[in-house]
Amino acid sequence: MVERVNLPLLLTTPPPSRPFFSNHSHSHSHSHSHSQIPITANNNTQLPFPPLLIHDLNSAPQRRRTTLGRSSDPNRGRPWSPHHLSPSATRVLHSLLDPSLRSDQVGPTLQPLFQPQHHPTAASDILAIIKALGFNKKFELALNVFDYVRHREGCASLLNGSSIAVIINILGKANKVSSAASLLLTLQNDGIQIDVYAYTSLITAYATNGRYREAVNVFNKMQQEGCTPTLITFNVILNVYGKMGMPWSKIIALVDAMKRDGVPPDLYTYNTLISCCRRGSLYEEAVQLFDEMKLAGFRPDKVTYNALLDVFGKSRKPKEAMQVLREMESNGFSPTIVTFNSLISAYARGGLLEEALNLKTQMMEKGIRPDVFTYTTLLSGFDKAGKDEFAMNVFEEMRAAGCKPNICTFNALIKMHGNRGKFVEMMKVFEEIKVCNCSPDIVTWNTLLAVFGQNGMDSEVSGVFKEMKRAGFVPERDTFNTLISAYSRCGSFDQAIGVYKSMLEAGVAPDLSTYNAVLAALARGGLWEQSEKVLAEMKDGRCKPNELTYSSLLHAYANGKQIERMNAFAEEIYSGSIETHAVLLKTLVLVNSKTDLLMETERAFLELRRRGISPDITTLNAMISIYGRKQMLAKTNEILNFMYESGFTPTLTTYNSLMYMYSRSENFQKSEEVLREILEKGMKPDKISYNTVIYAYCRNGRMKEASRIFSEMKDAAALVPDVVTYNTFIATYAADSMFVEAIDVVRYMIKQGCKPNQTTFNSIIDWYCKLNRQDEAKYFVKSLGDIGPHVSKEEESRLLERIAKKWS
Repeated sequence: MVERVNLPLLLTTPPPSRPFFSNHSHSHSHSHSHSQIPITANNNTQLPFPPLLIHDLNSAPQRRRTTLGRSSDPNRGRPWSPHHLSPSATRVLHSLLDPSLRSDQVGPTLQPLFQPQHHPTAASDILAIIKALGFNKKFELALNVFDYVRHREGCASLLNGSSIAVIINILGKANKVSSAASLLLTLQNDGIQIDVYAYTSLITAYATNGRYREAVNVFNKMQQEGCTPTLITFNVILNVYGKMGMPWSKIIALVDAMKRDGVPPDLYTYNTLISCCRRGSLYEEAVQLFDEMKLAGFRPDKVTYNALLDVFGKSRKPKEAMQVLREMESNGFSPTIVTFNSLISAYARGGLLEEALNLKTQMMEKGIRPDVFTYTTLLSGFDKAGKDEFAMNVFEEMRAAGCKPNICTFNALIKMHGNRGKFVEMMKVFEEIKVCNCSPDIVTWNTLLAVFGQNGMDSEVSGVFKEMKRAGFVPERDTFNTLISAYSRCGSFDQAIGVYKSMLEAGVAPDLSTYNAVLAALARGGLWEQSEKVLAEMKDGRCKPNELTYSSLLHAYANGKQIERMNAFAEEIYSGSIETHAVLLKTLVLVNSKTDLLMETERAFLELRRRGISPDITTLNAMISIYGRKQMLAKTNEILNFMYESGFTPTLTTYNSLMYMYSRSENFQKSEEVLREILEKGMKPDKISYNTVIYAYCRNGRMKEASRIFSEMKDAAALVPDVVTYNTFIATYAADSMFVEAIDVVRYMIKQGCKPNQTTFNSIIDWYCKLNRQDEAKYFVKSLGDIGPHVSKEEESRLLERIAKKWS
């Protein structure tokens, strides 16, 4: 039996035999179980939000909330109300909320709070005012108030830990997490003691904005500084670990640390841990947690059951999932359309489409009618599985059931047909949008433009854009930028520039994104001289370049084979002559890997790490790619282990690089093992995946296996073989003197609509000549007209000249 490929797995240690929380007390107060209100997202995961801002995320007044600040907070985390303010503070707040207030009036408006007679309530009033401004989404004004008090002489002491926590929360909610982090650092440098509530606020801000790695870094920093996490802190980080797909051993290590700090878990902790089990399909651990939480005296709620359902869905345990549904109902929690849709979505994303359909049947038996989300989820699931007929059946069933599709449904169909190259069907769907009284949105038009652009269909891109304008749809700046990218992907740079001119004529002013789109177009063609001119124009006062601008220049140098310029530019980055951003260093890793410069790639990667910049998945994939091409197995595994330890999930690019490495090695069979691993994980291999495995077998004379993968590529994966696929077979047959078979492949590929290139014919000619069979080579060239009617006379002359050179 073939060994499994050496890839990082999600579960590296056996599940613990002891209970997860064996040494905690079972007598928890009721407040513990509600110290953080779980908000259920569409995928049934709980998102930890700071209780101080929870009011506009969850309006359930019967749930108790514990504040993130001091326990003496009069609002206790509930929606802010003015009756706790002093009369003068109430008047100040009303003035601040006046729409006519100017920024220079903030200071004078706050003056009554600093009068001697107001001193006893000043701190609580300032805290309440900042909260109120956050509640009213006056984020910038709240920060102005905070900064004014902080910089007013003798008033910094009025900003207690709760005030800092609140302003960090507000900045996080305004998507200004970097500003929140900078503020906290500034306060710390000013000698202000940062407490656990402020740290927890920043961690939560990072988490809610999807910046999980930075959330973990803050968590580690606060511990290094001797700040003990609270229950809320641990719950937020546990949720982050789950989102990052951290190894189960690390999650359990965090739980152990939680216990050592004397922090007992609550219902939210258990719910979060059960949700963490989804990533690794750890259904046994989830069941153990579920049983233990009941023994600890906690009653499962709907969030618990939904999380457990999701785990069984990811683990392909439909029978057990149904048992959870039954228990859920027996305990008084009736599953809703949201419950079923979440579970159906989990099954569909995991490729378990039969189970997803069974769930739809069961929900209908319970009197719950599928809605547009149910059908669109199933449609997208079949699309990803490459089962277009099933996807269309779902769509027809949806219409027959009287469920009206929305624009998201139609956009999914457009994308499905477009990605398959079925443009006639795609346009039929587009026309049907109008029949169903829907209107195309910007996503619809941009999807059409992107699909045609990715397929190199520049005339169709132009047609869609004209139709878009004729329909009265005013293109936005993003549409123009999409067009520029689409034409550049088609290799039509002149048309891309034409779009830029049309953009100016339409009165849409170009911005930095426009310039970067043009530079990206230039970079794809390796047009480095033009890229330098555009950069000079930007520096000439048109637009200040950013890291993406310089990244495009690096790509232009790499694609233009200008290695010396690329290296010189890299030295400017290393020396600090050009302001260094993480994007630039990551781009250096990418372009050096692309140009096969091993030492330079490693230098850029080490510089990235030296500066404390966390590599992203693209950077790590670049390292795996170059190490794989160099057959450096140990280094490849080192990067893979780092990805795993850091919570990265390998992408299709990762697996394709591994397949490439194995296909060129003695362990070429492992390339197919990687392919199977991709399929097991519910991912969809692409043409590169299948072509690589086909090459592995052809290179080693295993034509039967290569033909099997070829059939799977066409039928099961619904991928159209390209010229690389066919050339692999042709070259292998020719090398084995099987010229009849090689020529048959040429005939077949032409019938399938795949046009041969020079490599196709060169491989046959060259092997004829190596075997001193020049006469047969010449006869083959003269017969090309019978093999393929589109072979030009120039190509025949080129091949005859090639034969003459080989003979000489």
